[in-house]
Amino acid sequence: MAPGIPQPHSYVERTFNMRIAAVLLTMTPLLAQEKPAYTFGTTVVNSAGLRGRLFLMERESEKLPNFKKHRPVGDIYTTTLNVWPQSFAEGFPNVADRFEWFAIEYTGKLWIERPGLYRFSLLSDDGSRLSIDGKQVIDLDGVHAAMAASGGAHLSRGVHDIKVEYFQGPRFNVALVLAVAPPGEGWRVLNMDDFKPPAGSQEWEKGKISQVQPQTFR
Repeated sequence: MAPGIPQPHSYVERTFNMRIAAVLLTMTPLLAQEKPAYTFGTTVVNSAGLRGRLFLMERESEKLPNFKKHRPVGDIYTTTLNVWPQSFAEGFPNVADRFEWFAIEYTGKLWIERPGLYRFSLLSDDGSRLSIDGKQVIDLDGVHAAMAASGGAHLSRGVHDIKVEYFQGPRFNVALVLAVAPPGEGWRVLNMDDFKPPAGSQEWEKGKISQVQPQTFR
């Protein structure tokens, strides 16, 4: 652990991060040799999931781009971000053949019925960032091997905006996994189907975020 890096402040966070480290050690060599089991998304539209806008980046980029200053080359859709460390050389069928120097901006909506502290964990290779309602919760920007960080915030009942920004630098290894621990529950990969609009959702108000927790690294 590098000096100055905050330690995980809860047993659950320490356990989750240790599980990530263990999985990385046991799975990375195998995944690097096999055909990827998970993708960043498909072209099948899913309005209740995450919409990912795909961007091409300049070579030797070292951080996430300013997405507002670039034009996307296509859209992909997914209900989970579950890309464990693996080799990636297939590109994006029917969108672009780029497998390095690309970025994706995922956006969607979380329909929160139970207010409370929601904890999030993000694992990525290379850089990534998680924002809820415009507030940064996790920042893993930069060119780096797979690494994880956890953060959290209190979310009120209502509709919340979620955004995950990601970029892949030089070939070939990639990773992007987003997990969530709702109030009183354990960790699981975030699935947008668990937070889709309930009956009568048209009457719901915009949710509020507060008490953003400092992120912790492993």
